[in-house]
Amino acid sequence: MVFNYHLGNRLSNNANKKLLVFGISVNLFAIAYFKYAGFILQNVNAFTDSNYSLGNIVLPLAISFFTFQQIAYLVDSYKGITKEYSFLHYSLFVSFFPQLIAGPIVHHKDMLPQFNRTKAYQLNSNDVAIGLTIFAIGFFKKTVLADGISVYANPVFSLAEQGQSIDFLTAWGGALAYSFQLYFDFSGYSDMAIGLARIFGIVLPLNFYSPYKAANISEFWRRWHMTLSQFLRDYVYIALGGNRKGQASRYTNLMITMLLGGLWHGAGWNFVIWGGLHGLYLVTNHGWQYLLKFAKLDVQDNSFYKYAAWSITMLAVIVGWVFFRAPTLDGALAMLSGMMGMNGIALPNAIFVKLQPLHSLFEAAGITSFLGGGNDFVATWLWIIALTFVALVLPNIQDMFAKHNASLSDLSYDSKNAIWPLKSMVYKLTFIPNKKFAFCSALAFVLGLLTLNQVSEFLYFQF
Repeated sequence: MVFNYHLGNRLSNNANKKLLVFGISVNLFAIAYFKYAGFILQNVNAFTDSNYSLGNIVLPLAISFFTFQQIAYLVDSYKGITKEYSFLHYSLFVSFFPQLIAGPIVHHKDMLPQFNRTKAYQLNSNDVAIGLTIFAIGFFKKTVLADGISVYANPVFSLAEQGQSIDFLTAWGGALAYSFQLYFDFSGYSDMAIGLARIFGIVLPLNFYSPYKAANISEFWRRWHMTLSQFLRDYVYIALGGNRKGQASRYTNLMITMLLGGLWHGAGWNFVIWGGLHGLYLVTNHGWQYLLKFAKLDVQDNSFYKYAAWSITMLAVIVGWVFFRAPTLDGALAMLSGMMGMNGIALPNAIFVKLQPLHSLFEAAGITSFLGGGNDFVATWLWIIALTFVALVLPNIQDMFAKHNASLSDLSYDSKNAIWPLKSMVYKLTFIPNKKFAFCSALAFVLGLLTLNQVSEFLYFQF
């Protein structure tokens, strides 16, 4: 922190490129040692049949987040777009606890001016009310929704990791359960961070904006981990040349950026594959948009096209999450094998026997039964249906608190381009500081507290 602060001041006064490269290299070396040294050494040992060891390296909490924040600060200091700030304010910018652990990746131009205001050190009843309400909603998402459905995702991935055959419905149930677990885990943390900061009068950037409502993969990345996407765009993709040298260069830069984005999430080949998949998705999407433009086809307002585009996008995202979640490549491939129906379709015997009139159809379709698991099977799909409704129909924090500047963003829900027929519900849940909202917030918080005996850590803590 001291190193980056003083180096940033020097770069502001003297835009020395070698000094900038040195500063970035020091930061990247630190994150490479703590986060990737073991992974690199593991692969070296595998290829050279050696047995080198670095011992146990303790990963500093949130190193991926505060390192990127400070790299951005150095680059902007070099460009001359930072102001003189005190070391105290800079330290607060780097270590501000609501967003330190798992984001958002904050930018100095958004945060330091707020820390310079006297108001930031005074509690305001309106900010406290808004902050506590948002925090309670995020807390409920994490402890009740994310951790509630996690018990139906983890066993399926464990079976895949053990090399067991997983049938079609079980595999899809596990993949969808994890997709919603991660969604509400990250959404919950993002809300809690915004809420905590708002209690102190600080407004954080928006980091999560209903990504499962995205109609294409580019929009998904404008809604999921938004500050990471912005960092990768501004400091990696554009630095590589962006789209300035034609389509081929654009696609290459997209792939490199997403591969690095995958590696940022974790030191493992599955994360690299996940990043590569999303790079391929983005390249395909940009290529498709280019073809539509070239052919002068206007299909954006076609309802069938919207639903088809959303369905393909979600399918691609869920396939990516399988690699993101599975500890090994073998486990991911076992899950995908089940999701493609290569191990058949099966129902719990308790459900199968109750559908006796359909047995002839089941036999023709090759649907079999297995002992046990009836309650878990039903519970899994009930959870999935319920959370699908929450994710796709109900408003997010940005929409609910649009009149109260919940986050640093000018986004708003666009009803004209919304896919879902129940989109009008978005406008019926607008925050009003009254007793009704206070009661609902308190109830959400209490329900979250009651589930703390089975709570797990935030998934993004590991990154």
